[in-house]
Amino acid sequence: MDTYYDPKDLKKFADISEGAPELWKKFNEWYGAVFKAGALSEREKSLIALAVAHAIQCPYCIDAYTQASLEKGADLEQMTEAVHVASAIRGGASLVHGVQMKNVNEKLTM
Repeated sequence: MDTYYDPKDLKKFADISEGAPELWKKFNEWYGAVFKAGALSEREKSLIALAVAHAIQCPYCIDAYTQASLEKGADLEQMTEAVHVASAIRGGASLVHGVQMKNVNEKLTM
């Protein structure tokens, strides 16, 4: 099946280092530190990343963090709930911007 996002491209992510290897190294160090257990467990961080991946609609991230969540012990119910949390936040953000629409409407229809 042809898709705009080729799942095989996720394995090429590190190739981005070719243009700026020192920045790639710094990114990897920071990224690794972010996902280590701390106040949040690695499983919790993977679930957050999965939710964010859905919010920003990154298919590569969805694939990667579905796998990471499973590897860290999450199950389908937890992952689905995380996706619903992301969806609720996105939906709420769209709705709250309705206040802007109402403000403009009020100015233009007075």
